[in-house]
Amino acid sequence: MLDREGFRPNVGIILLNQKNQVFWGKRIRSHSWQFPQGGIDRGETPEQAMYRELHEEVGLMPEHVNIVARTRDWLRYEVPDRFIRRDARGHYKGQKQIWYLLRLVAQDWNLNLRATSHPEFDAWRWHDYWVPLDVVVEFKRGVYEMALTELARYLPRNDHRNRFLRGSAGRHRAACETTDFVRPGGDSGPPGMELPPGATFDPDPQSHLRTGEIK
Repeated sequence: MLDREGFRPNVGIILLNQKNQVFWGKRIRSHSWQFPQGGIDRGETPEQAMYRELHEEVGLMPEHVNIVARTRDWLRYEVPDRFIRRDARGHYKGQKQIWYLLRLVAQDWNLNLRATSHPEFDAWRWHDYWVPLDVVVEFKRGVYEMALTELARYLPRNDHRNRFLRGSAGRHRAACETTDFVRPGGDSGPPGMELPPGATFDPDPQSHLRTGEIK
Protein backbone atom coordinates (compact mmCIF):
# COMPACT_ATOMS: atom_id res chain seq x y z
CA MET A 1 0.00 0.00 0.00
CA LEU A 2 1.71 3.17 -1.24
CA ASP A 3 0.59 6.78 -1.21
CA ARG A 4 0.54 8.90 -4.36
CA GLU A 5 4.19 9.88 -3.89
CA GLY A 6 5.40 6.29 -3.57
CA PHE A 7 5.83 6.17 0.23
CA ARG A 8 4.56 3.24 2.24
CA PRO A 9 2.78 4.08 5.54
CA ASN A 10 4.83 2.67 8.39
CA VAL A 11 5.28 2.84 12.16
CA GLY A 12 8.53 3.09 14.09
CA ILE A 13 8.96 2.09 17.74
CA ILE A 14 11.35 3.56 20.32
CA LEU A 15 11.11 1.31 23.36
CA LEU A 16 12.51 2.65 26.65
CA ASN A 17 13.57 0.75 29.74
CA GLN A 18 13.57 2.28 33.22
CA LYS A 19 17.00 3.85 32.59
CA ASN A 20 15.72 5.61 29.45
CA GLN A 21 17.85 3.32 27.31
CA VAL A 22 16.35 2.26 23.99
CA PHE A 23 15.81 -1.18 22.49
CA TRP A 24 18.15 -1.77 19.55
CA GLY A 25 17.64 -4.86 17.36
CA LYS A 26 19.96 -6.64 14.92
CA ARG A 27 18.18 -7.64 11.73
CA ILE A 28 18.26 -11.38 11.25
CA ARG A 29 21.37 -12.73 9.48
CA SER A 30 22.81 -9.26 8.89
CA HIS A 31 25.10 -6.59 10.36
CA SER A 32 22.26 -4.04 10.33
CA TRP A 33 20.81 -2.70 13.59
CA GLN A 34 17.63 -0.64 13.86
CA PHE A 35 14.53 0.22 15.89
CA PRO A 36 11.49 -2.00 15.39
CA GLN A 37 9.34 -0.82 12.50
CA GLY A 38 6.81 -2.14 10.03
CA GLY A 39 4.14 -1.30 7.49
CA ILE A 40 0.58 -0.25 8.27
CA ASP A 41 -1.86 -2.71 6.74
CA ARG A 42 -4.99 -1.55 4.92
CA GLY A 43 -7.69 -0.71 7.45
CA GLU A 44 -5.28 -0.39 10.39
CA THR A 45 -4.71 2.74 12.42
CA PRO A 46 -1.07 3.62 13.22
CA GLU A 47 -1.62 2.59 16.85
CA GLN A 48 -3.04 -0.80 15.85
CA ALA A 49 -0.09 -1.36 13.52
CA MET A 50 2.32 -0.37 16.30
CA TYR A 51 0.92 -2.97 18.70
CA ARG A 52 0.95 -5.66 15.99
CA GLU A 53 4.56 -4.91 15.06
CA LEU A 54 5.53 -4.74 18.73
CA HIS A 55 4.36 -8.32 19.19
CA GLU A 56 5.63 -9.65 15.85
CA GLU A 57 9.13 -8.19 16.20
CA VAL A 58 9.87 -8.23 19.94
CA GLY A 59 7.12 -10.41 21.43
CA LEU A 60 5.53 -7.77 23.67
CA MET A 61 1.81 -7.31 24.32
CA PRO A 62 -0.03 -4.02 24.99
CA GLU A 63 0.02 -4.65 28.75
CA HIS A 64 3.84 -4.77 28.69
CA VAL A 65 4.20 -1.11 27.62
CA ASN A 66 2.83 2.38 28.13
CA ILE A 67 2.57 4.84 25.27
CA VAL A 68 4.56 7.93 26.27
CA ALA A 69 4.17 9.94 23.06
CA ARG A 70 4.06 9.79 19.26
CA THR A 71 5.23 12.07 16.49
CA ARG A 72 2.66 14.59 15.33
CA ASP A 73 3.17 14.14 11.59
CA TRP A 74 4.57 11.65 9.10
CA LEU A 75 8.36 11.50 8.91
CA ARG A 76 9.73 10.32 5.55
CA TYR A 77 12.88 8.71 4.25
CA GLU A 78 13.78 7.58 0.74
CA VAL A 79 15.29 4.15 0.14
CA PRO A 80 18.23 3.94 -2.32
CA ASP A 81 17.49 1.88 -5.43
CA ARG A 82 20.02 -0.79 -4.49
CA PHE A 83 17.92 -1.68 -1.42
CA ILE A 84 14.63 -1.95 -3.36
CA ARG A 85 13.39 -5.13 -5.00
CA ARG A 86 13.54 -4.89 -8.76
CA ASP A 87 9.80 -5.37 -9.14
CA ALA A 88 9.17 -2.35 -6.88
CA ARG A 89 11.58 0.07 -8.51
CA GLY A 90 10.01 3.00 -10.27
CA HIS A 91 6.94 3.23 -8.04
CA TYR A 92 8.21 2.56 -4.49
CA LYS A 93 10.15 5.53 -3.08
CA GLY A 94 10.47 4.92 0.64
CA GLN A 95 8.68 5.00 3.99
CA LYS A 96 6.54 7.57 5.74
CA GLN A 97 6.41 6.86 9.44
CA ILE A 98 4.58 7.67 12.64
CA TRP A 99 6.97 7.08 15.54
CA TYR A 100 5.90 5.91 19.00
CA LEU A 101 7.83 6.33 22.23
CA LEU A 102 6.97 3.44 24.58
CA ARG A 103 7.94 2.69 28.16
CA LEU A 104 8.55 -0.97 29.04
CA VAL A 105 6.61 -1.67 32.24
CA ALA A 106 7.34 -5.42 32.26
CA GLN A 107 10.55 -7.35 32.82
CA ASP A 108 13.18 -7.83 30.10
CA TRP A 109 12.41 -11.52 29.93
CA ASN A 110 9.07 -10.72 28.28
CA LEU A 111 11.00 -9.75 25.15
CA ASN A 112 10.84 -12.61 22.66
CA LEU A 113 12.40 -12.36 19.21
CA ARG A 114 10.79 -15.67 18.19
CA ALA A 115 7.18 -14.70 18.84
CA THR A 116 6.30 -15.51 15.21
CA SER A 117 7.62 -17.88 12.56
CA HIS A 118 9.11 -14.95 10.62
CA PRO A 119 11.45 -13.14 13.05
CA GLU A 120 12.93 -9.77 12.10
CA PHE A 121 15.75 -9.70 14.69
CA ASP A 122 18.21 -12.28 15.98
CA ALA A 123 19.81 -10.19 18.75
CA TRP A 124 19.08 -7.08 20.77
CA ARG A 125 20.63 -4.70 23.27
CA TRP A 126 19.86 -1.58 25.29
CA HIS A 127 21.50 1.64 24.11
CA ASP A 128 21.65 5.17 25.48
CA TYR A 129 19.01 7.32 23.84
CA TRP A 130 21.07 9.11 21.17
CA VAL A 131 23.52 6.33 20.27
CA PRO A 132 21.45 4.96 17.34
CA LEU A 133 22.15 8.14 15.36
CA ASP A 134 25.80 7.09 15.05
CA VAL A 135 25.19 3.49 14.04
CA VAL A 136 21.98 3.32 11.96
CA VAL A 137 22.29 2.87 8.19
CA GLU A 138 22.89 6.28 6.62
CA PHE A 139 19.66 6.67 4.64
CA LYS A 140 17.59 6.29 7.85
CA ARG A 141 19.71 8.68 9.92
CA GLY A 142 17.72 11.81 9.11
CA VAL A 143 14.36 10.38 10.11
CA TYR A 144 15.88 8.84 13.26
CA GLU A 145 17.20 12.24 14.28
CA MET A 146 13.82 13.88 13.67
CA ALA A 147 11.97 11.20 15.66
CA LEU A 148 14.42 11.12 18.57
CA THR A 149 14.56 14.92 18.76
CA GLU A 150 10.78 15.37 18.71
CA LEU A 151 10.19 12.67 21.31
CA ALA A 152 13.12 13.54 23.61
CA ARG A 153 11.03 16.23 25.31
CA TYR A 154 8.91 13.45 26.85
CA LEU A 155 11.84 11.81 28.65
CA PRO A 156 11.79 12.30 32.43
CA ARG A 157 13.30 15.66 33.33
CA ASN A 158 15.63 14.18 35.91
CA ASP A 159 17.52 12.11 33.31
CA HIS A 160 20.14 14.57 32.05
CA ARG A 161 22.70 11.98 30.98
CA ASN A 162 20.93 11.07 27.72
CA ARG A 163 20.66 14.71 26.65
CA PHE A 164 24.41 15.27 27.04
CA LEU A 165 25.19 12.17 25.00
CA ARG A 166 23.76 13.70 21.84
CA GLY A 167 26.60 16.16 21.39
CA SER A 168 29.48 13.75 21.94
CA ALA A 169 30.29 11.22 19.24
CA GLY A 170 33.15 9.85 21.33
CA ARG A 171 30.81 9.04 24.20
CA HIS A 172 28.39 7.48 21.69
CA ARG A 173 31.13 5.10 20.58
CA ALA A 174 32.07 4.33 24.18
CA ALA A 175 28.46 3.44 24.93
CA CYS A 176 28.39 1.14 21.90
CA GLU A 177 31.46 -0.68 23.20
CA THR A 178 30.28 -1.11 26.78
CA THR A 179 26.53 -1.79 26.51
CA ASP A 180 25.78 -5.43 27.31
CA PHE A 181 23.73 -7.87 25.30
CA VAL A 182 21.21 -10.10 27.02
CA ARG A 183 21.03 -13.86 26.55
CA PRO A 184 20.28 -17.06 28.36
CA GLY A 185 23.31 -18.92 29.75
CA GLY A 186 25.17 -21.31 27.52
CA ASP A 187 24.63 -19.69 24.10
CA SER A 188 27.73 -19.24 22.01
CA GLY A 189 29.04 -15.88 20.83
CA PRO A 190 32.03 -13.56 21.02
CA PRO A 191 33.50 -12.80 24.45
CA GLY A 192 31.24 -10.40 26.33
CA MET A 193 28.28 -10.81 23.98
CA GLU A 194 25.00 -11.98 25.42
CA LEU A 195 21.93 -12.82 23.39
CA PRO A 196 18.23 -12.82 24.31
CA PRO A 197 15.99 -15.87 24.64
CA GLY A 198 15.54 -17.50 21.25
CA ALA A 199 18.29 -15.44 19.63
CA THR A 200 21.40 -16.63 17.82
CA PHE A 201 24.69 -15.11 16.83
CA ASP A 202 25.97 -15.72 13.30
CA PRO A 203 29.77 -15.25 13.22
CA ASP A 204 29.70 -14.78 9.45
CA PRO A 205 26.38 -13.05 8.71
CA GLN A 206 25.16 -11.97 5.32
CA SER A 207 25.70 -8.39 4.20
CA HIS A 208 23.22 -5.90 5.64
CA LEU A 209 22.79 -4.50 2.13
CA ARG A 210 19.76 -6.72 1.66
CA THR A 211 17.20 -6.23 -1.02
CA GLY A 212 13.57 -6.31 -0.01
CA GLU A 213 13.63 -3.31 2.31
CA ILE A 214 9.82 -3.16 2.00
CA LYS A 215 8.18 -4.83 5.01
